[in-house]
Amino acid sequence: MNNFSETTKQYLKSDSSLFIDGKRCTATGEEITPVINACNGKHIYSLRDASNSDVDAAVAAARSAFNSGWKTMAPEQRAGLMLEFARLIDEHSEALSELESLECATPISISVSTIRYWCAAFIRYYAGWVDKIQGDTIPGAPFLYPDNQFLAYTKYEPVGVVAAITPWNAPVAMLILKLGPALASGCSLVIKPAEITPLTAIYVAELALKAGIPAGVVNIVQGKGETVGQYLSGHTGIDKISFTGSTAVGKRIVIAATGNLKKVSLELGGKSPFVIFPDANLEDAVPAAAMACFFLSGQNCMAATRLYVHESIHGEVIKVLTNIAEAMESGDALNPKTQLGPLISEKQRQQVHAKVEKAVEAGGVLLTGGKIPEGPGFYYPPTLIDNTEVSMDIVQQEVFGPVLAITTFGDDIEALITDINSTIYGLSGSVWTKDINKALKMVDAIDSGQVGINSHAALIPGVPFGGNKQSGWGREFGYEGLLPYLKIKAVTIKY
Repeated sequence: MNNFSETTKQYLKSDSSLFIDGKRCTATGEEITPVINACNGKHIYSLRDASNSDVDAAVAAARSAFNSGWKTMAPEQRAGLMLEFARLIDEHSEALSELESLECATPISISVSTIRYWCAAFIRYYAGWVDKIQGDTIPGAPFLYPDNQFLAYTKYEPVGVVAAITPWNAPVAMLILKLGPALASGCSLVIKPAEITPLTAIYVAELALKAGIPAGVVNIVQGKGETVGQYLSGHTGIDKISFTGSTAVGKRIVIAATGNLKKVSLELGGKSPFVIFPDANLEDAVPAAAMACFFLSGQNCMAATRLYVHESIHGEVIKVLTNIAEAMESGDALNPKTQLGPLISEKQRQQVHAKVEKAVEAGGVLLTGGKIPEGPGFYYPPTLIDNTEVSMDIVQQEVFGPVLAITTFGDDIEALITDINSTIYGLSGSVWTKDINKALKMVDAIDSGQVGINSHAALIPGVPFGGNKQSGWGREFGYEGLLPYLKIKAVTIKY
């Protein structure tokens, strides 16, 4: 803790677990959730969970702020507040990065670059949309009004109070990508961050308040998904839910949301393919394959954990991949040299390891990794499993760890496409080749919300992101990311 900035040290002295109507407050729930440092397994923080009455208070504050002026605020004023919010994220990026690396063990180099350069840019992007949310005029109906004294137009309005439920793997970025379009649309929010990574949420909410965004527009409730999250999902005061997390939890949220038929958008699991054809630039493709799988220790939904490599280059590819994997430097998240942090918990590590062992038992060939290291923390090495087949769980199911399943393919492209589309997921993927015709045919054939050609999962604010099949509903990012936070109204005038 001694190496932290003074801002971070002071923040860690607070034990507030709620931020409601512009103020920190103490939760009244019965359960207390510990925060564990995944790098050493030591306890660093504890927060009391919110009670149902705490959630009710947060929803009421969000509704009051929405109705009392936020939804009708002049676009240029709302955009100005968002730009100031982005500036403050820049200004406080050091403390936010330290807190994120502490609570979820993201290597500090990644936290800094994500928060300083991506998060602030994302808010600025949506600030630019505020005065461009506009409807259409529609031609009249001469069979009804021969004199043509008829006008119809549409307008977009904010959907209302949003419940945003965010995951633990990139807490600041996941929070920001909900805030950007919601604020731009004129919605207010009640946010429930993952219970094991609660430290950054209130900090971000306080920055929004400091930027001038009215009290009650951004509220934070802490607690477990099965209690606080479940109650929030079913709350009749919520107009929309935006959830990022596992497919299993997403299905439970859908059921909970049926009471008042609230809107739901879901960004769920993935099992992204990474396809290398023999004509690909291997100097680019192979390091990219390693990064696509091992980034955030594989704990991200768009991780490319299925590698399809043509049989003619298989030996060359796995040789380079193995060298990259074995050279990656694991260590404490706050060390700037660390490339690979630990997994989030011992439970997660055991689950990842069990999937690796099952894959080897089923005939997979372990090239490197696959062993739980000695010492403190929840580290797991970059792991390569060759000779995998489409029927194996390691190919079909999300692992959420640094494990790459490698499958070779021949010249039967139709068989390759069938294998790629065999999973329940359809979030992301990439194709690596110099043949643009082949690349575009693969793009058309892969059932996925995002496909890269010679790039993988480029998270650009203006490019829509989301999944097909059981990877989710709806899209985030871009203009498409605004639409779930808006409702359309048709107006007809006879004059």
